[in-house]
Amino acid sequence: MLLAEDEESFVDALVIGLTNEGFRVIVARDGIEALRLYEETDPDILLLDLMLPKLSGIDVCRTVRARSRVPIIMVTAKGTEIDTVVALEMGADDYVTKPYRLRELVARMRAVLRRAPGGPDAVEVGGIVDVENEGVWEASGIKMDFDQRRAFVRGEEVHLRRKEFELLRLLVENSGRVLTRDVLIDRVWGTDYIGDTKTLDVHIKRLRSRIEADPSTPTLITTVRGVGYRFAGLSY
Repeated sequence: MLLAEDEESFVDALVIGLTNEGFRVIVARDGIEALRLYEETDPDILLLDLMLPKLSGIDVCRTVRARSRVPIIMVTAKGTEIDTVVALEMGADDYVTKPYRLRELVARMRAVLRRAPGGPDAVEVGGIVDVENEGVWEASGIKMDFDQRRAFVRGEEVHLRRKEFELLRLLVENSGRVLTRDVLIDRVWGTDYIGDTKTLDVHIKRLRSRIEADPSTPTLITTVRGVGYRFAGLSY
């Protein structure tokens, strides 16, 4: 894997931690070096800091994505909505915000590697096993069969509309993370959607009525006031 990071304190800790997790880490300390090492080493995954010297992580991401579908995770210390949206629009597969826990980072790295072409058929992350060739995700009493577009709650099948299924899939794939309202709308309805944003709230309400034990007191899909929603059924 290629790690592009210029803060030595993060570099040292990540190299040790990721090596212990079985990754072979190559380090670039600026954006230009990151592109050079990407060309020379052909890594399986890129971990890019947003604020790299010489060439930003966003520019590195844009350049790499124009050539390859290699998994890319962006790292930002800002944690602002605009950083997240820009990173995803430039082709990043996921993002993490400093400070982050190594366990969460490793779980997200393995998740994007599973989704990449040629990824392993099954990998255990945080006690959960995703079987990629069957397209099955399961945790917290929820089971989703992505290939057959079927959802089960506590052993019983629930019938979701297409947008409800897509919204739930996006939430569970980002379990434990807050997804802003704009990101949810862009990813489920498309960036050209110009309808009422209350559509999202209606779909969240419907999902809660189908998956929550008590929809009036949701514990799976929780609201982060003024920001968005989070699927809280799985913690890293």
